[in-house]
Amino acid sequence: MKFSANLGFLWRDRPLPAAIRAAKAAGFDAVECHGPYDVPVAQMNQALRDTGLSMLSLNTRRGNPVSGDNGLSALPGREAEARSAIDEAIRYAVAIGASRVHVMAGIASGASAHQSFVANLTYACAQALPHGISILIEPLNIYDAPGYFLNTTDQAIAVIDAVGAANLFLMFDCYHVQLMEGDLTNRLTSLLPRIGHIQFASVPDRGAPDQGEVNYRHIFRTLRNLGYTAPLGAEYRPEGDTDSTLGWMRTLRPGA
Repeated sequence: MKFSANLGFLWRDRPLPAAIRAAKAAGFDAVECHGPYDVPVAQMNQALRDTGLSMLSLNTRRGNPVSGDNGLSALPGREAEARSAIDEAIRYAVAIGASRVHVMAGIASGASAHQSFVANLTYACAQALPHGISILIEPLNIYDAPGYFLNTTDQAIAVIDAVGAANLFLMFDCYHVQLMEGDLTNRLTSLLPRIGHIQFASVPDRGAPDQGEVNYRHIFRTLRNLGYTAPLGAEYRPEGDTDSTLGWMRTLRPGA
């Protein structure tokens, strides 16, 4: 079982290049991040070369968080901004060798939001395809992200089917899915062909996975038995310094 460190949550006390090096020292197999855009590409590539880690994924910009933006691609009337954010994310992903871009939907609802999201995702998939990049969409729970357009795996699959692009996949975050739908084992099993990346954190506090209501030893074993070999994304909020929370990497691996 391989693990990826989500640097939007882990080692947030240091710049991204230093966090990449910390992830390598801690034994992670890959890294992923949210918004790397303020870090020069050369610095990111140097850290990735020094560690031998790959950057699995990054997010499109949220827009203007101060005014309440949490993504742009499902917002009618803001298509130009959404596509500019998509272009920027794909350019950065290409420059650092990232293989996935998470296109954030934003706070919206209704048929017009669905249509905008489908249109912008169609654009994103077409732009990403020549570079071998997959586009991801992620349902977020209504408690942490009230008003976010995408909330459930069923809704995400409906959007993916409406777009009909071979490089569009579901980002399955066990934390969000457990809060909204539960039944993680069956959902992972049935949705696995549609999944482009899996993330995890404890429920309900979004801490390290060796606490809370989800038995991640069972989840990780299930994924191994299903033949899933890609790194799983550790996207949790450490209580204290990140290094002190990493005991789960030893105790929860299948066979540990």
